[in-house]
Amino acid sequence: MRILVVEDEPKVARFLERGLRQQAYAVDVAGDGEEGLQLAGDHDYDLIVLDVMLPGRDGFAVLRGLREMQRVTRVLMLTARDSVGDRVRGLDLGADDYLVKPFDLDEFLARVRALLRRAATEAPLVVRHADLELDPRTRRVRRGGKAIELTAKPFAILDLLLRRAGQVVSRAELAEHVWDRYFDPFSNVIDVTMHQLREKVDRGFSPRLIHTVRGVGYVLRSETGED
Repeated sequence: MRILVVEDEPKVARFLERGLRQQAYAVDVAGDGEEGLQLAGDHDYDLIVLDVMLPGRDGFAVLRGLREMQRVTRVLMLTARDSVGDRVRGLDLGADDYLVKPFDLDEFLARVRALLRRAATEAPLVVRHADLELDPRTRRVRRGGKAIELTAKPFAILDLLLRRAGQVVSRAELAEHVWDRYFDPFSNVIDVTMHQLREKVDRGFSPRLIHTVRGVGYVLRSETGED
């Protein structure tokens, strides 16, 4: 899961980023509304954490801009003002939840999980290809009826490959979906993660499902592929 935090207070931004990363989320941070709106337009996020009191373009304006761009990403708004009017305004503009500062990190993370679960229920209940199936709500993976345990990054990659079964997914798309904007394209982290995923999904099963398309990316399909 990839999350955007739009927060102008550095201490709060670091606090949220650290808490989210400890839960294995990929996190981007924007320090003002303009940057936040630009990042939200350039990347696909699973959730946006949006402060109301931002310099320049405030959180309400950012939210309005997101919805005008037809971005339906879940939005959790943060505010230091415990005002019913603010909450009503944000919800009317398309916010999905509100949290008043100061707040406890555990409550914040619980709100994040709830919004991500809500988004997952709108996706297909179980994604399948051949004898492989993935349930995004419970984060369970099975192949041939056998349970497969995956950590966060391999799970996110498999989820994308399953939803794009038969289509080549480029390394750039994998980086965009699973890692944050500071991902180093010259590192071997994608190769390492793909190796871990193949060991879990393909070793001991037939046919192999995950194939490398050299110079392009990866594809999930039952037929023999280029490797």
